[in-house]
Amino acid sequence: MAQGVADEPGRRRALPRVRVRLRELYHGASPEAVRFRLWVIAIDVLLIGFFIAAPFLRDYYPVYLTFDYVVALVLALDIGARALADVSLRTFLRRPSSWLDLFVLATLLFPLWLFNFAFLRVLRLWSLVHSEIFWHTVGRRYDDSRVEDVSKSLATLVTFIFVATGFVYASFARSHPGLNGYVDALYFTVTTLTTTGFGDITLPGAWGRLLTIVIMISGITLFVRFAQTLIKPYKVRFTCEACGLMRHDPDAVHCKACGALLNIPNEE
Repeated sequence: MAQGVADEPGRRRALPRVRVRLRELYHGASPEAVRFRLWVIAIDVLLIGFFIAAPFLRDYYPVYLTFDYVVALVLALDIGARALADVSLRTFLRRPSSWLDLFVLATLLFPLWLFNFAFLRVLRLWSLVHSEIFWHTVGRRYDDSRVEDVSKSLATLVTFIFVATGFVYASFARSHPGLNGYVDALYFTVTTLTTTGFGDITLPGAWGRLLTIVIMISGITLFVRFAQTLIKPYKVRFTCEACGLMRHDPDAVHCKACGALLNIPNEE
């Protein structure tokens, strides 16, 4: 009994040390922290690849289920580490991305009950590309802000395509002629989203028509947004010391927000 009481303070001291260490790895600027985050991002990319390929792997159910639970374990460890590395658990739970990750974890832990919501796992792609960890580690090595904007717009477009495909597949596959598998659902989504509309596959009923309208309108909006990020003027990332504005023209001498003198590094 006395030994158990003596061990308790040691456990309490160990947890803050673990949290400090995780904060250094997730938010630090040391080479070790950068390498750690690169590994985390690489694992995230592999998980996203599994989520995208999952509809094609479900026919091999025993193997698929094994991979499903392995991925759940990896994701649970990542979520737990991120929660400990955050300022507090309350702050962690206030973030929509945290709830998204928890929902994805639930679909992995209960694949039989949440089968129809498994397509939402690909939202992990959106949360990864929009995360500060990703851009502090990978993207902001480059001063060109267009890289970040284009990547985020493209990730949003790709995420929408796979989420819409999963929704169509879960709602209409095998219950409507023409939608016999995931590839058919993907084909319908892409042709509708691009407003090509060959008409060989259509969704029945009022609900099907409403879903088609949503896919078309959203697709046009996302394509326009993606095109805007490709053609908009080039900006560099340089924080103005006076007002904090972070994006400026490459040849800017004064900040357009406050007029303060800038000293943007320029090879020319």
